[in-house]
Amino acid sequence: MPSKWTLDALKPGTSAEAIFWPNPVEDSGYRWRATHLDERRTPKVVLSDDERIVPGVPCVVKVKQVTKPEREDRGIILVEWVGAGTFKIEGVYLDPVVSKKLQVALECGLNILLDGPQGCGKTVLARSIAESLGMRFVFFNCGAVVEASDFLATIQVRASESGSPVTDFIKTEVLESIEEANEHPERRYLVFLDELNRCQETARNALMPALDSTRRVFHPIENRFLTIPPNVQFIAAVNRGRAFSATFGIDAAQLDRFVPLQMTYLPPPEEEALLARRHEGLAKSTIAHVVAVADAIRRAPDLGGTLSVRATDEACIFLRHRLFSNNLRTDLPEVLRSSFCGRFSGRWDDVSTDAGAVWAVVTRTLAERKLPVD
Repeated sequence: MPSKWTLDALKPGTSAEAIFWPNPVEDSGYRWRATHLDERRTPKVVLSDDERIVPGVPCVVKVKQVTKPEREDRGIILVEWVGAGTFKIEGVYLDPVVSKKLQVALECGLNILLDGPQGCGKTVLARSIAESLGMRFVFFNCGAVVEASDFLATIQVRASESGSPVTDFIKTEVLESIEEANEHPERRYLVFLDELNRCQETARNALMPALDSTRRVFHPIENRFLTIPPNVQFIAAVNRGRAFSATFGIDAAQLDRFVPLQMTYLPPPEEEALLARRHEGLAKSTIAHVVAVADAIRRAPDLGGTLSVRATDEACIFLRHRLFSNNLRTDLPEVLRSSFCGRFSGRWDDVSTDAGAVWAVVTRTLAERKLPVD
């Protein structure tokens, strides 16, 4: 599907899904504004004044009129409300109640904290939200933060013409986005703070005023406070648990600035469907074996870690390849030794290690599925 609509395709009567936000142009005459239909960019801004539209909530609309079709720099697309839409996120599982909470938090502009095991789709979810809502996605790795200023700027030392060292401040994408958002209130930005608990608490304290009603941060380059406008929304992600090292606790005051939402892995049938879409040509029965073993490992009570969807996806990549497509009984165990056991400490053939415990789950599950390992 093309990433952008053409005017020829947006004839009156065309129906599509949209997510509207308040129109920043005060004298426009239309309360609601969108820039995407069916997650595809529109050549002109989409406007409506329908009272049934709720900001941030998907809805189905129908094109009424396209004004000034001959001009690329002028005109609008007028639409009318048809019915409620759906919030679609590919490859991510959300409990239905959690999905409702997510939609409310997005609609109200609240900060969101995604808490779940590795590889359950936290980054995919945040990126999908940005794409669905027509927001610019700003990814920031908090694991690289050492000092509070690192959220907004990094220091680069270079040699001047005289040879003496000169210090330059380089803006991060977070700072650039906040500055752009102040200059362009019609654009929306989603700042994704990945691995928030991998930076020390003292560094995270710098974000406290950004995440509460104060809505401002200290600009380390211009030595002033910078207002965070309402068209910037924050989503953070954390991995918490005994399986993760180099992480730091998040205190109550920091947690209180977020809406915490718990995520988990896709149920086996949905994971099988996802992998089948990604790996056309791979037998569905093979995918079912891979997912069944992964599910058994995830439910094992004594393991110090778990398996992400990346692991099942990787196994399918191997099994689909021509070099591993001859004998499932031999190829599947070999692939799972690396793609599954290899993600745990120790060796698969050492029963005293986590990898060895995983291998025991692999062999037991395959035997139950009539695929005993020789």
